[in-house]
Amino acid sequence: MKPTLVVLAAGMGSRYGGLKQVDPVGPSGEAILDYSVFDAVRGGFGKVVFIIRKDFEAEFKEKVGKKYEGVVPVDYCYQDMNDLPAPYKVPEGRTKPWGTAHATRAARDIVKEPFAVINADDFYGRDAFAKLGQFLSAAKPMEFSMVGYKLELTLSENGSVARGICTVGEDGSLKAVTEMTKLVKAGDVAENREDPESPVKVPLDSRVSMNLWGFTPELFTELEERFPKWLAVNGEKEKSEWYIPFVVDELIHEGKATCKVLPTESSWFGVTYREDKPFVMAEIKKLVDAGEYPQKLF
Repeated sequence: MKPTLVVLAAGMGSRYGGLKQVDPVGPSGEAILDYSVFDAVRGGFGKVVFIIRKDFEAEFKEKVGKKYEGVVPVDYCYQDMNDLPAPYKVPEGRTKPWGTAHATRAARDIVKEPFAVINADDFYGRDAFAKLGQFLSAAKPMEFSMVGYKLELTLSENGSVARGICTVGEDGSLKAVTEMTKLVKAGDVAENREDPESPVKVPLDSRVSMNLWGFTPELFTELEERFPKWLAVNGEKEKSEWYIPFVVDELIHEGKATCKVLPTESSWFGVTYREDKPFVMAEIKKLVDAGEYPQKLF
């Protein structure tokens, strides 16, 4: 059974200022996620599931989903803040979504095969999808994977970024993910400046998670069991978010899952800030000119 690509596309991009999931960056008007779908299909994936919000469903299907007709089967799930297990309800005044683990959970009734999870607004590269597709095609239950990028290749010149810094064992397995939310390049290292008075130095060759994960469908059972426990502790907090790395970290430390880090030397790039867009467009043009992608994807 071919793996499925699950695309997290429910965010509006508050720092970017618009629906960046459909913003053109390719020479023929392609969005970043068009390249992910293209790479996933040639990497052996057999279906794409977009997790979106109902309020921009029509625009998304018209500008994005329609492109893939006849290329790969497409389905949709909807991240809804009210999609909570009983007896939990959205606290009064909360407007922030519940995070990437909650978004992934939205696919629990549709995805029954091994699957990858990606961000809609990140460019991951051909090599990443080829390695992930190969791994997932032979994955056993609770054998997870994550594509690991070099930190240096994921930093932005236009501001700080959040990255999951990975601790990798000698056998190539993920041991832990440490979330750092204010990373900037500082000479021959990176610095996490969450505390400006005491920045934490991080080697530039550290492997980082860019939210490119490979899972087996048993993950959904774990999400259902763990979400109520997380809500019991965090559900009343105004800005709390339930992230995929938190769940993976728990499962690894409990001995319930393994996670293989699949290293790639590919450059990652994304549009975190509007000023990032020209750089992304230039990088994609280089890849097209080099023959890595056709002038028009679909």
